[in-house]
Amino acid sequence: MESQSFSLSDHDRAILYSYVNVAEGVAEFLGNFCEVVIHNLENMDHSVMHIINGHLSGRQVGASISEVTLSFLNRMMAEPNLNHLYYFAKNKRGETFKSSISAIMGEKENIIGLLCINMYLSSPISDLVHFMTPSESTKQENISETFVENTVELMLHALEEAKKAVYSNLSISSSNKNKEIVSTLYQKGIFNLKDSVVTIADHLGISKNTVYMHIRNMNK
Repeated sequence: MESQSFSLSDHDRAILYSYVNVAEGVAEFLGNFCEVVIHNLENMDHSVMHIINGHLSGRQVGASISEVTLSFLNRMMAEPNLNHLYYFAKNKRGETFKSSISAIMGEKENIIGLLCINMYLSSPISDLVHFMTPSESTKQENISETFVENTVELMLHALEEAKKAVYSNLSISSSNKNKEIVSTLYQKGIFNLKDSVVTIADHLGISKNTVYMHIRNMNK
């Protein structure tokens, strides 16, 4: 099918710009070997509205959509259930890259833009391994993450971790332990979850009003 012209509303443009942070996060996570592009389909001649690591393809903001990307866009428009795909290709320099194209949907559930990720596979494997390996210069915390099936399990796991930390701290008096546990859970955002106050209160053997009191005191 022929490529279409796209008319975007202010809401559609806001949706597109909301993907900028996503693109920045993906590029930072995958490193300098990955080019991330957001296409605004209002103007095919200048569709690139945001690009990270554009040196990999030589493109910059304002560049036009490529022929291959346009062909895949038309395919996605012709097949409503197809909203993302990937492929392997080579650029003019003969460099191999793997690309992902995902449709960005507008307020009327129509395609208004594309999020494209191009991973350049010709990058030295040693550089890639070095980037993916933690080093002393890497700013990161010693994090242990446990994946759970539901929010209740999440609350209880966080509670057990908080209890271990508080109970092992001999500088915290027995009368303040529950207060410190609630404080720890509050700092982790646990009380943003539905029914968290009741769940934590039940498992600590205290009233929900006591939990609320500790939270109020922290907010003073």
